[in-house]
Amino acid sequence: MKRIILTLAFALGFALPMLLSAQNNTEEDQIRLVIDKAYIEGIHNLGDLEETRKGFHPGFDLLIMRNNLLSKLPIYTWLETTERRKAENPNGPENKTTVRYLMIDIVETAAIAKIELYREDKLQFTDYLSLYKFNEGWRIVSKIYQQH
Repeated sequence: MKRIILTLAFALGFALPMLLSAQNNTEEDQIRLVIDKAYIEGIHNLGDLEETRKGFHPGFDLLIMRNNLLSKLPIYTWLETTERRKAENPNGPENKTTVRYLMIDIVETAAIAKIELYREDKLQFTDYLSLYKFNEGWRIVSKIYQQH
């Protein structure tokens, strides 16, 4: 009996941390991580652009509405601009962009995130990011926004 109890305790000692870790890595956590690494740190704070490439789908479009007209900025154009900005300022911007998550709504392999972007504690943008879960994980596929 002691052997069974010791075996169960030993097994739980290994299994319980793994179960708790899996629970802490929810779909919402995975989406936040992609947004943080690829978008906030990569695009806004001129960080690791390889993470940006991983987090954005190649078919991504930023939809821009100006003067009642809609235009699209594909990810490859946005990355070129970001690479130029990073070359001019390799340490990134002096005032980093921070994010506040207002909502993440997930239905199976589709999700939308509503976030606010701040610089120097001032609200700059409200973004709506659309994501799909591909075999390699969550990727940002489109964005609309409101500048403040």
